[in-house]
Amino acid sequence: CHLIHYLRLSHHLIVLNYVIGTFDKLKSVSSERVTITDAVFDGVEVRVFEPPAKQDETLKRSVVYIHGGGWALASARTSLYNNLCRIMAESLNAVVVSVEYRLVPEVCFPEQFHDALRATKHFLHPDVLAAYSVDPSRVAISGDSAGGNLAAAVCQQLSKEEHMAVRPKLQALIYPVLQAFDFNTPSYQQNMNMPVLPRYVMINYWIDYFNGNYDLAHALVINNHTALDVSQALSFRGRLNWTSLLPSSFKKNYKPVIQTTGKAEIVQKLPALLDVRAVPLLAENEILQRQPKTYVLTCENDVLRDDGVMYAKRLENAGVEVTLDHFDDCFHGCMIFTIWPTDFSAGVQTRNSYIKWLDENL
Repeated sequence: CHLIHYLRLSHHLIVLNYVIGTFDKLKSVSSERVTITDAVFDGVEVRVFEPPAKQDETLKRSVVYIHGGGWALASARTSLYNNLCRIMAESLNAVVVSVEYRLVPEVCFPEQFHDALRATKHFLHPDVLAAYSVDPSRVAISGDSAGGNLAAAVCQQLSKEEHMAVRPKLQALIYPVLQAFDFNTPSYQQNMNMPVLPRYVMINYWIDYFNGNYDLAHALVINNHTALDVSQALSFRGRLNWTSLLPSSFKKNYKPVIQTTGKAEIVQKLPALLDVRAVPLLAENEILQRQPKTYVLTCENDVLRDDGVMYAKRLENAGVEVTLDHFDDCFHGCMIFTIWPTDFSAGVQTRNSYIKWLDENL
């Protein structure tokens, strides 16, 4: 049984590797419209996209972008993300810093978080911003999927650091993965077998990120790790109550899956399941109140839909200005698929909406 499960996962990752183009790493080839260079920020590789300076302008806007791929796939240098960041730099006339954080299996949590944080903090230093002619009051942090997870976690961490001279103006999260507490939210139940990101694949991404064992997958699927008798999860339960955080149109007729007795040893083996640096949706209200103006993009055909919707609602309840941009006919990962042969209208539609919000708010 475990061998079959492993083979299914391996096949899925091979397909995703091909589609995302992990092996299709592009050199930093600049054009007349955007200069592309590779750099190292505090030990972390980044790719920087700079539009040409205009005569009547002194400082530019900027976006720190963190790519998706389950903390295990893709790269700032693959054609799909290279294309996205180039278009963002052109459309926004902004300096885009794409973070090349290390991946599973080379490293596991919290190293991906530390890489993203170190690169972002380095860029936010006033001297570095000045070197790139960036306005320190107009910097956004953004990412998709696992990159949205890292972007949210980095934003939360930055809000705790009292001595930061520059803070992000915005955060923009694209179908972010934000919690491993409940794998039976309505969107997880509705889309459990949806292509690109079935539920079992997302759970195994979490296990790999935490350097755990696939033997835990079944217990996680049925929420044994957050059963009522698991004391470590008790204080977090109220922060992820989808029956109160989701609109009725998303809840439909789905019922919560809450086990009476579970397995506390799962949390002991994988303590990061309840670490807010890994699961930003579980942050306390005092931290959420400090978050910048936020954009959250969600797709109906996505197990992670409710992660984003719940985070938007919790931020809104904490007094943060939030835009929830939901697409009824789109799927997880669609925004990067805008290049032939995977040039989908869903990708162009979501990308245009995301860039429009950044243009209007950054």
